[in-house]
Amino acid sequence: MTDTLIKVDGVSKKFCRDLKRSLWYGVQDLGSELLGRRHGKNGELRADEFWAVNNISFELKRGECLGLIGHNGAGKTTLLRMLNGLIKPDKGRIEMRGRVGALIALGAGFNPVLTGRENIYVNASILGLSKREIETKIDEIIDFADIGDFIDSPVQNYSSGMSVRLGFAVAIISRPDILLLDEVLAVGDIRFQAKCFNALSSLKDRGTCFIIVSHNMHQISRYAQKSIYLNKGSIESVGNVDACIARFQYDSAINTASDSYEQTHWDHVYGTGKVILMHGCFFNSDGKQVEEISAGDSVTLLVDYDIREEISSDPILDVMIRDHEMILYQGTNHADGICFKNLPKIGSFCISFPAIFVNSDWIDFFICLYNKNTLEVYDWKRHLRLKIKDRKAQIGKLNLPVKWSITETIACRNLDEAGVQ
Repeated sequence: MTDTLIKVDGVSKKFCRDLKRSLWYGVQDLGSELLGRRHGKNGELRADEFWAVNNISFELKRGECLGLIGHNGAGKTTLLRMLNGLIKPDKGRIEMRGRVGALIALGAGFNPVLTGRENIYVNASILGLSKREIETKIDEIIDFADIGDFIDSPVQNYSSGMSVRLGFAVAIISRPDILLLDEVLAVGDIRFQAKCFNALSSLKDRGTCFIIVSHNMHQISRYAQKSIYLNKGSIESVGNVDACIARFQYDSAINTASDSYEQTHWDHVYGTGKVILMHGCFFNSDGKQVEEISAGDSVTLLVDYDIREEISSDPILDVMIRDHEMILYQGTNHADGICFKNLPKIGSFCISFPAIFVNSDWIDFFICLYNKNTLEVYDWKRHLRLKIKDRKAQIGKLNLPVKWSITETIACRNLDEAGVQ
């Protein structure tokens, strides 16, 4: 049990949506505590209440990292706040062993009118360091934060990135046994992120355990040994990191309504209007206009244009494709070595894709026409949607055709024995 630093057993937390009722329930709960009773009688929900976190249990040992994933509002930050002792659970038990460092909210714990140096003393004291310990470590903290002369400026003048640098530096230099991180590295530049993760690796080697909340699945898969996927306050999946991420990504795709999107406003000009993109539509390989294709099919996008004023140079057509989560493709005619010289006054741009191997319910096309030399935007149209049917129930952005078979020979070994490289 000495290796177990965090033990969470059946923890739940409820909140009230109505402010007045929330204040009244707070008075009732305070009275119940004074009388040694449970909040809200037996813990059931009262009017306008909901479970922000519901029946969460897990353990974390020395040197382990737990990745906490889920959509906004899933209960991740609420759980971290309970672990850090900022709020009390309504049900369940939390055991934390050792010094706890936490970066749960950007700039949390900093006094905005104090300088960075003064805030180091305040925050390090809260983490349990004596003044003598702080004085021996302050140069190391300042060097890690790397914010230069701003260390003696009020924190209220800091950018979000500078606040993260200082907060992270204080948290790790205190050598915590437990470290709670909630999306704080999302605002740091790549150099600082690399420095942070190297520092985390060093702490991990000495036995620090981590809980990382992030929407960056690469960070979770790279650093976490176990994961919890929270959905509406409850555990949807727990254990294997890849399995939790796959379930989260699959649910994200399923829950995105295919018909709730911004319409393409062809009647609005988003640019100078020297050239206007009038309309766009998709055609399949048979030349038939379509709004939906199967994964792997070819498709051609035609975009009508009208030149209203003389343009000074060859235009560039930029096409971006994305789904609900990320950019899948971005390219221009110029990047592919195609030049649109001497455009007719009216016409259509033709962009053909031999195959669309995308594993999504839909994709959106973003089309921008701009000046090659000055980058002046003539017109920009967004959210031209193409639906995808026959989607496989698999994880990943590509829906690739795959053939499976078994041979009756050991093919690779035979090639090696024959001297084939």
